Amino acid sequence: MDIQVGDTLIMKKNHPCGENRFLVLRIGMDFKLKCQKCGHEIMIPRSKAEKGVKRVEKSGED
Repeated sequence: MDIQVGDTLIMKKNHPCGENRFLVLRIGMDFKLKCQKCGHEIMIPRSKAEKGVKRVEKSGED
């Protein structure tokens, strides 16, 4: 899966605030994601993040 910093991930499950869109801040063994609605930052393991992704929106797309 080709995920880069700045991409937006649409996840299968919602964040507790109700949003399912997360901005990728850091990649590596863990992903650092920022909720697009409430701004909460989370770090989750790469394997869990990749399983939970529904769609990836690249940073250059509208």
